[in-house]
Amino acid sequence: MVPQGQHRGRFNAPSQVEMAVVMIGEEYGNRDIILSRKDEKLQRISETHRSYDSLEYPLIFLHGEDGYAIDILSFNVNLNEYNSHKTVSSKHYRLMVRHHIYNHLHNYRKLINKYWVNMYAKIESERLLFIRNNQSKLRAEDYIHLRDAIENDGQVNDIGQLFILPSSFTGGPRYMHEKTMDAMTYVRNFGTPNLFITFTCNPNWMEIKRELKHGQTTQDRHDIIARVFHQKIKVLMNLIVKHRIFGETQCYMYTVEWQKSGLPHVHLLPYWFG
Repeated sequence: MVPQGQHRGRFNAPSQVEMAVVMIGEEYGNRDIILSRKDEKLQRISETHRSYDSLEYPLIFLHGEDGYAIDILSFNVNLNEYNSHKTVSSKHYRLMVRHHIYNHLHNYRKLINKYWVNMYAKIESERLLFIRNNQSKLRAEDYIHLRDAIENDGQVNDIGQLFILPSSFTGGPRYMHEKTMDAMTYVRNFGTPNLFITFTCNPNWMEIKRELKHGQTTQDRHDIIARVFHQKIKVLMNLIVKHRIFGETQCYMYTVEWQKSGLPHVHLLPYWFG
């Protein structure tokens, strides 16, 4: 039932089966695997352990191959050596398409979507762990809102140990507050935007279709969709900013959202000199 006065499209059910993960409260740190050993003792396998992937996805890693670990060094192809000061992020490990190396993960269709979502959960866990262990380096005690809360609310110390998320943490309250203030600054200095542009991903783009393997659909390769869409946005912004198809651009802002069909789209607000 569509509520009276509401647009029916807003309450349509998603047209594609999507994969998602919900990380609530402090439970994000308890995604480890517990093994029962032959000696009847329990062993905890952290999600950053190299054996985690093969234990979590036995159908994908049939031979118990090592998965992602936080200590995998980055390899410099040009120098043909490992970089001892830089490690590989889980968002790059096993996801990239390399023509000289066969990657069987790209052939698992919808099962691989769960694997990618799980890898992103690892990225968030690593970021949160770093923030938790480096509060002094991030100067958490100097945040003005934290000082105000402690001074004005005597019960703030009774709710547990606080960890402050910096504005660099994507999706955090300070990140959202910073982006909102930036947007309001544009409006205050330049007035209302000249146009409201919506740019939608097309799953039938040639750049997407030609990268699909035999029997695959666009919903099986969200990595290709994301990369092609990102490149299309860059081309669109070059047309507006560098080629000045609407005039000389003062500034712009845009946000990426996802449709119920699982495809991304952009809402773009450009400003230019009249």
